[in-house]
Amino acid sequence: MIPDSFIQELLSRIDIVDVVERHVALKKAGANYSACCPFHSEKTPSFTVSPSKQFYHCFGCGANGSAIGFVMQYSGLGFIEAVEDLAGNAGLQVPQQIEARRQDAARKAPLTEFMARAAKYYRDQLKASPRAIAYLKGRGLSGEIAARFGMGYAPEGWQNLEQVFSDYQAKELAECGLVIDGEQGRRYDRFRDRIMFPILDQRANVIGFGGRVLDKGEPKYLNSPETPLFEKGRELYGLPQARQAIRDSDTAIVVEGYMDVVALAQHGIANAVATLGTATTAFHLNKLMRQSERVVFCFDGDNAGRKAAWRALEASLEQLGDNKSVGFLFLPPEHDPDSFVREQGAPALQKLANHPTTLTEFLLRELQGQVDLSSAEGRSRLIHEAKPLLLKIAAPLLRLQLTKQLAVISGFSQAEVEAQCGLKPIIPPGRSAPPRNIRRPQARSIEHRLLENVLHSPERAARLPLELIAGDHPEGAALRAIAAAIDRGALSTGGIGQLLEHFRGSEHESMLAQFAAALTADEFDEAAMEEEFNDALERLRHTGLTQKISDLSQKERAGGLTSEERQHLAALLAQKTTAAAAGRRDK
Repeated sequence: MIPDSFIQELLSRIDIVDVVERHVALKKAGANYSACCPFHSEKTPSFTVSPSKQFYHCFGCGANGSAIGFVMQYSGLGFIEAVEDLAGNAGLQVPQQIEARRQDAARKAPLTEFMARAAKYYRDQLKASPRAIAYLKGRGLSGEIAARFGMGYAPEGWQNLEQVFSDYQAKELAECGLVIDGEQGRRYDRFRDRIMFPILDQRANVIGFGGRVLDKGEPKYLNSPETPLFEKGRELYGLPQARQAIRDSDTAIVVEGYMDVVALAQHGIANAVATLGTATTAFHLNKLMRQSERVVFCFDGDNAGRKAAWRALEASLEQLGDNKSVGFLFLPPEHDPDSFVREQGAPALQKLANHPTTLTEFLLRELQGQVDLSSAEGRSRLIHEAKPLLLKIAAPLLRLQLTKQLAVISGFSQAEVEAQCGLKPIIPPGRSAPPRNIRRPQARSIEHRLLENVLHSPERAARLPLELIAGDHPEGAALRAIAAAIDRGALSTGGIGQLLEHFRGSEHESMLAQFAAALTADEFDEAAMEEEFNDALERLRHTGLTQKISDLSQKERAGGLTSEERQHLAALLAQKTTAAAAGRRDK
């Protein structure tokens, strides 16, 4: 892991405006900067970057965070990769506590270079092969699409890569999967007479290849093996090319093959990606849901397609939020996405993708198909089969809806289904939910006002009387955590962006982000903020004083006080009287 002190130093050395402007054209708007959001399609700018708070927020889709969060969301990088990217631009060297990571990066560097050289060779060979060009044209692909995806051709022959690599026996060639060492000790190229599809990582480095035969032959598709660069369960074909279209449409379409991706792109459906010869994994879903709120799996309608869809459903359950959705599009058995879009056209496929089978519909349909609902045994088995799936669902409201539907289908009550599956009810038994048509505005508590103020100026956390702030509700707990972090030097008194990064992954992250987003919308008068902070502190002290007096008075009525406690009570009462008189004079 990267030390938190380095994260704070990095964020103090960079300006979020500079980071965002590398990718988005910003315009000055008062104290902040604005633009159309890069994470969803819009015509009126709702994306704001605050240089004073070092924080970005979109009032349209809710995206927000620090400079690190922006790089993660925009480029699809993980936390460590985003920190490394920013540190490199800032001239800082990331201190890694695990030396193995440095060694791993050093080991991968020459392999990445080998893959780049091989990819260039395959591209050049495609240009020189009328047969390969004719094949792609026959599939309806243009030169522009072939170039966008870096497609190439591995010619016939056993050792063509000798033209590229002077040391054809180099161990790195085998390590990155470009060659195979035969049983007789003879080395030969892995890919021969195949259309080549380069697989890129998030930084657009070539990490693997998929190769398709031009004529008949087996296997039809040949993929790179697992290598230090390439792990099938973590990568998606076409994601770098599809990223902007996914954001614009807020939808990612997942298909099964390379040719499906490029065929859809050829017909204007640019937001498609493909799994790489493996079942959909949680890593795949996590990557896609960083980019969009909606994922649609497009599979063949045959038995194999439904099995693949079910595996995708299982992988989706733990990645879902109530603001995310997963759908399933099943094509007629005689079609795959490539053939369907060529025969029916892009609008027909897009129409289906806009109204897919929902995750809930697919799950219930498959479960009901496994049991006999006319029997008590079948209805009991339905709940038994549903239990492990319900327990995986991370989205509480979706799980609640599914539980209700299962209760209706099975004839059990919702409470019985929840009890049998070990689920905690969202609404406790015996307590009814408030009427849906009544919205009761919540008054801002003292802790709420203090947290808003501290997020605006984190240095104020050092002035908080922590002994008076209860930690048994979210705002109070967050205030205590912020003050503790500043006190021990783990958090500087910089902008909101630094504060959010410190609490990334903590129980306070979500609430702090919501508070920070609300603050971005307004301009603040510093003098007024200071006055409000002092007023809140005074009210907090008054509440604490009143509570102490109440506790001692109650103890006196119950059994009496010691002489020291009586003196303390008298002092508290005098303090309250003095404070009240001062308050009247101020008015």
